[in-house]
Amino acid sequence: MWGGRFAEGPSAVMRAINASIPFDKQMWRQDIAGSKAHATMLGAQGIVEADDVATILTGLDAVAADYAADGVPDDLALEDIHMLTEARLADKIGPVAGRLHTARSRNDQVATDFRLWVRDAIDQTDAALGGLQDALIARADEHAASVMPGFTHLQSAQPVTLGHHLMAYHDMIARDRGRFRDARARLNKSPLGSAALAGTGFPIDRDATAAALGFDGPTTNSLDAVSDRDFAIEYLTAAAQCALHLSRLAEEFVLWASQPFGFASLSDQWSTGSSIMPQKRNPDAAELVRGHAGRITGCLVSLMVTMKGLPLAYSKDMQDDKPPVFEAHGLLELSVAAMTGMIDSATFRTDRMRQVAETGFSTATDLADWLVREAGVPFREAHHITGRAVAHAESLKVRLDALPLGALREIDERIDRRVFDVLAVDASVASRTSFGGTAPSRVREAVAAARAAREAER
Repeated sequence: MWGGRFAEGPSAVMRAINASIPFDKQMWRQDIAGSKAHATMLGAQGIVEADDVATILTGLDAVAADYAADGVPDDLALEDIHMLTEARLADKIGPVAGRLHTARSRNDQVATDFRLWVRDAIDQTDAALGGLQDALIARADEHAASVMPGFTHLQSAQPVTLGHHLMAYHDMIARDRGRFRDARARLNKSPLGSAALAGTGFPIDRDATAAALGFDGPTTNSLDAVSDRDFAIEYLTAAAQCALHLSRLAEEFVLWASQPFGFASLSDQWSTGSSIMPQKRNPDAAELVRGHAGRITGCLVSLMVTMKGLPLAYSKDMQDDKPPVFEAHGLLELSVAAMTGMIDSATFRTDRMRQVAETGFSTATDLADWLVREAGVPFREAHHITGRAVAHAESLKVRLDALPLGALREIDERIDRRVFDVLAVDASVASRTSFGGTAPSRVREAVAAARAAREAER
């Protein structure tokens, strides 16, 4: 492969450490596509004769058919998917296969293949996240008025609705999709034609190959083109952020499915049992999604550390760019699919959610707001009055809305019977009508807007 420069072949260890075919074979479709675009351009530019180009294209289709049918073999002697494909092409069509590598290097070839692979991965992830949004939207619509406790510091804070809670994750996923799409837009330039690092003296048409591969145009600097892995780091950054969101949602399910919470029950499809405790119903899928977030973040750190000290242009360290991206993509696909399934099939115990929402004096803020709104009390004073009311209710072991009016008036005589209109949890959530609030009417508006956005995408 290395021509006449070396008298001896590599040692077995060198061959093993140098080969990337065990993992970069995942890019065989992109490698075939890039080779076909390059060959077609060579013919159009008169660099390779038309008959030879036709033979090369037919041979590449035959190699692709073999890969699709039988898989890609791990031939360490041929190092990577690029050399393997060229060797297989030579088996099919003979010496004319050698013309395919005219005016390109493995450096611009791998940069192109990898961009194509990441672009495809982003499209797959975006579609899967859209499906997760659909699941969240459907369940949020179903539970737009289902009262549950809203927490800060994992302490009961104010009542919210389950629909509002689920739509919070919908909005997180929307931002994730935006990050992936931004990354896609930036990566969509073609390195093909940059050759090893300096470009080529052949009269190639880089615009033609870029267009054939669906890029917006060619990259503008050959040194940067072959050494850039920003697109892979951006993909991993978006993947890590998305995984963090999925992990937070998974943690909610772990808590909600526990006996102390009892807010939700996961279906048999997304639960496991215990080898020794027959009563157990473990949220293993949610726990694994939570664990995957750490691994995906590790993939990001791995590639960033690999790239941090590399001079221009290509260095062999960059061969290690693909395993973390491939691993992260596989883990993220599993995580999104698992969370979508859990959302779709979970049984929410809204009776238990309401019961907990009615504890912890979660409508205390409503009492303070009522004092401000109806009695003209400054908020800081209203906060103090409400704190005294909570302390009194706590001493009696009753809810705020169970305190007698007389007891409330002893705390502050400006309180009247109208206060009971806001102290129940249903009244509390119904009153939160500010844009983005938890009122059922606002949740249904948010659901309708999200559905309309999804329909516009289709």
